[in-house]
Amino acid sequence: MSPASTGASTTVGAAPAVPVVDSRMAPGDPGYRRMSFALFLAGVATFALLYSTQALLPLISGEFGVAASEASWTVAAATGGLALFVLPMSALSERFGRRTVMTASLAVAVTVGLLVPFAPNLTFLVALRAVQGAALAGLPASATAYLAEEVRPKALITAIGLFVAGNSVGGMSGRVITGWVAQEWGWRVAVGVIGAIAVACAVAFRLLLPAPRNFKPGSLRPRVLARTVRDHLSNPLLCRLYAIGALFMTVFGGVYTVIGYRLTEAPFGLPQGIIGSIFLVYLVGTVSASTAGRLVGRLGRRGALYAAGATTAVGLLLSLAGSLPLVLLGLVLITGGFFAGHAVASSAVSKTATQGRAQASALYQSAYYVGSSAGSTVGAIAFHAGGWAGTVGVGLLAVLGVVTITVFGTRAARLQRERLATAA
Repeated sequence: MSPASTGASTTVGAAPAVPVVDSRMAPGDPGYRRMSFALFLAGVATFALLYSTQALLPLISGEFGVAASEASWTVAAATGGLALFVLPMSALSERFGRRTVMTASLAVAVTVGLLVPFAPNLTFLVALRAVQGAALAGLPASATAYLAEEVRPKALITAIGLFVAGNSVGGMSGRVITGWVAQEWGWRVAVGVIGAIAVACAVAFRLLLPAPRNFKPGSLRPRVLARTVRDHLSNPLLCRLYAIGALFMTVFGGVYTVIGYRLTEAPFGLPQGIIGSIFLVYLVGTVSASTAGRLVGRLGRRGALYAAGATTAVGLLLSLAGSLPLVLLGLVLITGGFFAGHAVASSAVSKTATQGRAQASALYQSAYYVGSSAGSTVGAIAFHAGGWAGTVGVGLLAVLGVVTITVFGTRAARLQRERLATAA
């Protein structure tokens, strides 16, 4: 007779419950440091390759005899290719694994990077950059999905902040190195050096990144993917985060695409090597991204976004000055505000999405790099039409968009709390 029919306790003689062990990593665990450094290197390679021509645009304009708005397509094509392919690549990562897709993406991107110095004309250069951006699309969304699966929730924003910090180091080192190398040997040698550095980062990444322990293969069926994407796009919070990422990147893409042209002109007249060194301010982004978790802890997510937007706006206004120290201070604030806002928004996406994390991250990355392409192109057009003030105007409009969306989100959250309190 069963215990239920006799009224006997079902726990008598039962084996003690086995505690559930969380296999995800946390700071101090074996493999966490290797994982962090591997993804840091992936971030370095991604941003170094993606923006390898940005500091060199005046030289590319000179060699091919084109304006800033045309040369800027060497940046916009790469970021546009990434934005277009990030969602399909995220679907592949759901089926074949995050580490596999990231490794393949880096392999293709660094191979193309070694071909870029031999581009015979601007059209061919832009085409190669578009292919390179499409290849790099496998990195951002897969990396954040990998972290969401392999890192404990309390450590997630810190881990993502370190990956974003790698982006800032890659963007900084790529521009600084290309600036000084190009001053001596031209832009072709400069992008070749970046390609070689990216090869080393890719090899180290594959050797260091731990095998995933919590990945579960998903489906490649288009209908399933479309349903997942539709669910994410019907989530108001995710849509707000996507728009915020795009707007922050519009500011950043426009400023750093055009700043080289401004600093070569009067009253500054700086040489290419010095202009490349200006990008050392990316170190500020490394710090602000890696400390975004503490900022959210103090101010909350929306408070951190307000702070990031305000910092960026102040930096834009300071950059209008005719004094080089004030321009540099403006770039420091723009960079710090951007990377903090990006780290907060991207980590919020990973926390908000409970299913299809790779697709949720991919949609964020797609919006983010659409913002980069738009910022690079519109910022250059605005510079051609109205000088640096035109580029700053575009940036301020984007920051206004960030603040407006965040205010709307704050109001929506308050109304939801009131509705829940009324229902209770």
